[in-house]
Amino acid sequence: MGTHEISPPKELKDSSGLIVGGTAGIGLATAVGLAQAGAPRIMVVGRGTERGQTAVERISSVNSACEVSFLSADATTSDGAAHIASEAERILGGVDILVSTTAADVRPELFANIPTDDIARIFNQLALPCMYLASEIVPHMTARKGGVIINLASDAGKTATPGESVIGAAKAAIVMFTRTLAIEAKRSGIRVNVLTPSLVNGTASTERITSDGFSAKLFAKAAQQAHLGVPESEDLAALAVFLASPAARRLTGQAISVNGGISAA
Repeated sequence: MGTHEISPPKELKDSSGLIVGGTAGIGLATAVGLAQAGAPRIMVVGRGTERGQTAVERISSVNSACEVSFLSADATTSDGAAHIASEAERILGGVDILVSTTAADVRPELFANIPTDDIARIFNQLALPCMYLASEIVPHMTARKGGVIINLASDAGKTATPGESVIGAAKAAIVMFTRTLAIEAKRSGIRVNVLTPSLVNGTASTERITSDGFSAKLFAKAAQQAHLGVPESEDLAALAVFLASPAARRLTGQAISVNGGISAA
C-alpha cells in the first residue's frame, strides 16, 4: 500500500451511524435514509424522549433489521458531547458515520436589535456542537483508519443576509471548521463535508423563521427565488446518504448548498 493509500471506505450495509439532532427534520430524514440503504446500526440523539421514541419507530419501519437506539442528551456542552460519543461507541460498536444536525431556538434579527448578552449564547449553540462531537469521535475514527462526518450549516455562512449577522458568523465557522478538519483528517481516511441549505420545508427551523416578524418577510422573498422548489428534508437526506457512501469516497472538504435555486452560494 502506497504512502497516501488508505483502506477502502465501508459500504453502508456495514456502517453504523450516529445522528445528533436525529429526532426530527433533516436529521431524522437522514437516519431513515441510512436505514433504507441498509445501515445495520443507527443511534439518534435528541433532547425529547417522546420524540426520540417516535423517531426510533419511524426508522425501524423502513428496515426492521436495523438496530435503532435513542439517546437523550445535549450536544451544546463539551460534557454532553463526551457522553454522546461514549455511549455511541459502546452501543454501536464504533461510529462509522457522524451526522451533526443540531439546531438552536434562534431566528434572524437585525444586529442592532440583538442584546449584547445574547450574542455568545446564539453563536455557541449554533457553532460548537459539531466541533465538540468531532473532538470526541475523530480519535476513534483515526484509530480505525476511516469514517465519515457530515455537518449541517446554512447558506447564511456563505452569503451575507440581513438579520443573520450572528447566525451567519456561526454557520461560517461550521463551514471553515469542516473544510479544515477535512484536510487534517484525510490521511486517516476520514471524509468531512457540510450541507448548507437555506429554507427547508417542514422543519422546525423554517417554521420558526417564517411565522412572523422581520424574518418572515425576508424568507418569503427568498422562497420566491427557489424556482426548483423549496427543498424538503428528504432532499438533504439523499445527499447525506450519498456523502456517507463509498460513491463519495473522494469527496471531502466541501460545503454543498441545496436551496432550490435561491442562490448560487
